[in-house]
Amino acid sequence: MLEKILNPNKSDFVKLSQRPVLDNSTLMTGVQTIFNEIKRNRDAAVLNYTEKLDGIKLSSSVYDITGVNADSIEIEESLKNAIKLAYKNIYAFHCAQKSSGIDVETMPGIMCSQRSIPLTRIGLYIPGGSAPLFSTVLMLAVPALIAGCKEIILCTPPDGSGSIHPAILYSSLLCGISAIRLAGGAQAIAAMTIGTKDIPAVDKIFGPGNQYVTAAKQLAQNYNVAIDMPAGPSEVLVYADATCIPEFVAADLLAQAEHGSDSQVILVANSVWILDKVNDHLTIQISNLPRKAIATQALSHSKAIFIEDVETAFDFINEYAPEHLIIASDKAESYINLIKNAGSVFLGNYCPESAGDYASGTNHTLPTNGWAKKYSGVNLDSYMKKVTFQSITRTGLNNLGATLITMAEAEHLQGHANAVSVRLNY
Repeated sequence: MLEKILNPNKSDFVKLSQRPVLDNSTLMTGVQTIFNEIKRNRDAAVLNYTEKLDGIKLSSSVYDITGVNADSIEIEESLKNAIKLAYKNIYAFHCAQKSSGIDVETMPGIMCSQRSIPLTRIGLYIPGGSAPLFSTVLMLAVPALIAGCKEIILCTPPDGSGSIHPAILYSSLLCGISAIRLAGGAQAIAAMTIGTKDIPAVDKIFGPGNQYVTAAKQLAQNYNVAIDMPAGPSEVLVYADATCIPEFVAADLLAQAEHGSDSQVILVANSVWILDKVNDHLTIQISNLPRKAIATQALSHSKAIFIEDVETAFDFINEYAPEHLIIASDKAESYINLIKNAGSVFLGNYCPESAGDYASGTNHTLPTNGWAKKYSGVNLDSYMKKVTFQSITRTGLNNLGATLITMAEAEHLQGHANAVSVRLNY
């Protein structure tokens, strides 16, 4: 199933860390065309792309939620209860991230402080397609709610009937979404960036997607719109030692492989027998998977790597910088200090990635494609600006004034020095 690689040289780690990607220049050219078209024709262009790319003809992207009650949405009661429990856990974990601010008197008469101020209007992108990710609504909207964002705009592709998947709608209403728009792909990102009559421009865009969505988010930054992170095709790396349960490892790999044909899964183990056992279980388990074709395609560009030395194995893991890192071991905590780069880490044989995907409480919107070296996953601070304040009394300025003037004059900025001296001499 998985291509086996035995004791690779460290010089090969960068190459082994490459993801299956399209040519980026082609991507960016196509996405820029979409941005240009939406800038010219606004809502008409959004609707045109929805018809062209999703095969759905809409008269408007607006999905009116006025007066719609979450309890009236027709989904299984068991699913409603599951979503509510996930909401509760996600809320608890992100609520604990609240900061009361910082107040420091750096010297007599000088008070410095920092406060967290929520972004005003944010845009959430929720992928639809073959797997409507209602769980992503919870992951992105709950922290926004806690942060105090005034407007939460949600874009998601229309379903086959030109409407919205009921589980996405239920989750949106539960989380207090301000507005829903039926638009997907790069055109949705472009619309939330540029702004149209029906889809307002936002301060920051959140959400995962395919490589076109990721490229669109990166392009959005050129239009003074912030993004959460580059978050493209999903991925997992499992590190398994002799105490792993190969059947569990195979299940975790398939759980990620079924996301999409461009997903990637990596197994790193300190014994060849683990690779063989996991491959055996993959063959058995994939035969019963409804999304077998997708998972098979994902496995075709995935790898099983034998690295005997533990520290060398984690050198590779940190080079790969996985979105999800599973430590399949009954001594998982002993590896924590070796982990430098990962979006989210799952410790132990009984901690499936599915828990973080849905309802443990941590966020599942995470950096992919090696971006975990530089970015964190979505958290409460993602929805905040950190604003600093300082107040200085006359005594404080007397204490600091000479230092300020000396530094300003050394930088040949006399106006800066004058702004201090005029006060000292008043």
